[in-house]
Amino acid sequence: MTVSATTTTTAATATTAAVNAEVLRPHAEDAFADELKALAAADDRPRPERWRLSPWAVATYLLGGALPDGTVITPKYVGPRRLVEVAVTTLATDRALLLLGVPGTAKTWVSEHLAAAVSGDSTLLVQGTAGTPEEAVRYGWNYAQLLAHGPSRDALVPSPLMRAMSEGMTARIEELTRIPADVQDSLITILSEKTLPLPELGQEVQAVRGFNVIATANDRDRGVNELSSALRRRFNTVVLPLPATPEAEVDIVSRRVDQVGRSLDLPPAPDGLAEIRRVVTVFRELRDGVTTDGRTKLKSPSGTLSTAEAISVVTNGLALAAHFGDGVLRPGDVAAGILGAVVRDPAADRVVWQEYLETVVRERDGWKDFYRACREVSV
Repeated sequence: MTVSATTTTTAATATTAAVNAEVLRPHAEDAFADELKALAAADDRPRPERWRLSPWAVATYLLGGALPDGTVITPKYVGPRRLVEVAVTTLATDRALLLLGVPGTAKTWVSEHLAAAVSGDSTLLVQGTAGTPEEAVRYGWNYAQLLAHGPSRDALVPSPLMRAMSEGMTARIEELTRIPADVQDSLITILSEKTLPLPELGQEVQAVRGFNVIATANDRDRGVNELSSALRRRFNTVVLPLPATPEAEVDIVSRRVDQVGRSLDLPPAPDGLAEIRRVVTVFRELRDGVTTDGRTKLKSPSGTLSTAEAISVVTNGLALAAHFGDGVLRPGDVAAGILGAVVRDPAADRVVWQEYLETVVRERDGWKDFYRACREVSV
């Protein structure tokens, strides 16, 4: 019996869809496989060595657009187009990319989608923490093999960066500034010489064409290890800003809440946009230290009140509305989440929040129900 390539492809697609339906958070290359496939089919522009898409197609995948065949590419990032173009162009050179910004500016999200579009694999990841060892950046050892047969390639356990170098892929490093300084410095040779020495074997791994690194970092968290000037020079830095306008932030929150809600099987909330807009307004005013109309100066709390936190607050509100309400997103569903996001320091932040409630929320037209809900959870 002969099985056609079309039948095999259809079966594989069905299997992937079934797996994605069971996974809580599919990788970007799986969740948006159809868009990546459509872009690859329509992409007739030059592609760097081992890239799945051309730089133009990668930028289109991130920013969204419509293809000639009618396929709609959903935006993954809402922000300045030039920043995305610079980031993509950097990856097409031999310089690594550092995405810098305050928490919640979609650094991890952009990093994952860039790797998915460029290499078709976003999983070559080093997660930066205060305890990240050098082996996570370079390589480790299978100690059973090492003791039985001594140092050899079979006993060596490659890091995600080593795999990316060998295969011409894009590696990701999350929270680079949380990694200890001595471990950070092990990146210098990799990024400058494109070589990873294996002194135990008297060998080295040389990066093949297509290899590059995307790192993310912010300077708001405690426990930050500043990058040395030697390491910083190996990166081209792109700063991802907070959303420029309330409308842009509402759009981002709405899109992500819809995606997260569908993955969690939460029913869509009718008229939820009004509450999303209210959450975004509260976060922006407290973050900026001034009301939207510019008339009242405000004290800002200690937290960042990022877009990512707004997404979390609204998603939790949707879950409350679905499981303990009538399915309609109301002020009472988001009030507790907002309180938790604003009041990080129980003493100082609570004063900031109470002042904001009494001087701004209480007096704002159409916000009486929101004021009452916030007062109930603030007592």
